[in-house]
Amino acid sequence: MIEGYWGCGCLAVLECILSIIRALQMGSCFSAESRSPLSGSPLSPHPAFDYRKKRNSRKKPGSVDFRKEEQLHRIPGRLFLNGSSGVASLYTQQGKKGTNQDAMIVWENFGSRTDTVFCGVFDGHGPYGHMVAKKVRDHLPLKLSAHWEVNISSEDVLREISLNTAGSVNSEETALISADKDSRASVDLDVTEKNPDIFKTLKESFLKAFKVMDRELRLHTNIDCFCSGTTAVTLVKQGPYLVVGNVGDSRAVLATRDKDNSLKAVQLTVDLKPNLPAEAERIRNCKGCVFALHDEPTVARVWLPNNDAPGLAMARAFGDFFLKDFGLISVPEISCRCLSEEDEFIVLATDGVKEPTWILIQNTDI
Repeated sequence: MIEGYWGCGCLAVLECILSIIRALQMGSCFSAESRSPLSGSPLSPHPAFDYRKKRNSRKKPGSVDFRKEEQLHRIPGRLFLNGSSGVASLYTQQGKKGTNQDAMIVWENFGSRTDTVFCGVFDGHGPYGHMVAKKVRDHLPLKLSAHWEVNISSEDVLREISLNTAGSVNSEETALISADKDSRASVDLDVTEKNPDIFKTLKESFLKAFKVMDRELRLHTNIDCFCSGTTAVTLVKQGPYLVVGNVGDSRAVLATRDKDNSLKAVQLTVDLKPNLPAEAERIRNCKGCVFALHDEPTVARVWLPNNDAPGLAMARAFGDFFLKDFGLISVPEISCRCLSEEDEFIVLATDGVKEPTWILIQNTDI
């Protein structure tokens, strides 16, 4: 599998993005659509795996409530097309494969907070990946804002999980229960000690919003998410504080200055691939399989037990419900950072080379 932009060197990528930003003007323009899975690829429905038999109760996907969508797109400070503002720049490029399965969003004054911005990049996959990516783009920020306002506690989150599962806990629930422990490794401890309320509240809100978003996708009657899904790399920047929630293999990278004032790249997220030890262990404990094909030995994929499908090249994603009982989860990895005057900007990006999608967020608070 192509490693994408990041396999070419982060510094070169950041310099390239800077040159593109200089060409962008203020405002927003129409964005074309690109990217769809190749026919017969492991990310497309496998001929031997007739998922429609399990979903015959679903309505035909494709229906959209245009009135609600139009209202959402008219919200001030909400950008989702190619363009830029005083805070961020957005860019996606039309490819030659067909439908663009990427989606992106920048939402300034997020949650009615003048010093806060939400950003997200979503890389869809599968036959309806473009619809899943847009659904998550439109609704995940609303859920995050709502749970942030409620300011729920970790005990409330775990108590609701316990009540809803009623004794039946799958890999998704188990991962969320342990998320408090697992996410600590990726947290800037100095930040959490000095500002415990900021990080604690946002971390709990991210966990809850991602869980509710995935549950809504499972129940959605107009989008078939059984063999389709999306990654999500998202962040909330409040003043100099940065909280990142990541699912899948899209990436967040910080551009900062070293002691020689040279620009360097710092990766803020981990690509959640199936071959990571913790991810592979969880998948195998849930009876899923992890292995690479002979013609791409470096690309580990998730497979159903006793079935040569679907071959998903990530360990976490929204949707893809045929794998949710076999180790795939939508629990985000969460990290926190306090930006300094050396930090220039943050880039959120998909792993595409010919059909890239990225957002650049400037550090305007220093």
